Amino acid sequence: MSKSFTEILRIRLSALRSRARFTQFAGVGLVGATVDNVVLFALVSLTALGPVGGKVIAWIFAISVIFAINERWTFSSHGKMGPRALVRRLLKSYLVRFAGFLVTLSVLTILVYWFTVWFMIANVVGIGVGFFVNYTCESLYTWKVHRD
Repeated sequence: MSKSFTEILRIRLSALRSRARFTQFAGVGLVGATVDNVVLFALVSLTALGPVGGKVIAWIFAISVIFAINERWTFSSHGKMGPRALVRRLLKSYLVRFAGFLVTLSVLTILVYWFTVWFMIANVVGIGVGFFVNYTCESLYTWKVHRD
């Protein structure tokens, strides 16, 4: 018998309420945000890249670090094992986090170019907004925590 939409939603929302996993994800996110901000600042300060171009490159670095830590710590008991499964999760993680990246990039762009906010503050605000999109998508689609 198939589950109703309400039951599916309840199961997924319940899976997202893991305080321990959320705290780990936030801690890893803090590491990723640090990498993102350091790379972004360096690229904008030391190259001809502007905040948007620098953000794209900084995001690629940060997501690599975040995925590695999440794979080994936050979601270590979730997902299939083996190299193929790992590569599949990595690709899915980049794809899933792209939604959060678009949110972050949009916030950064709007704050910098419409409201003349310093690009580093705009990036931190964007990361904060994108965090919740990333947590939800990574939990439910990359590691499928609701299947426990």
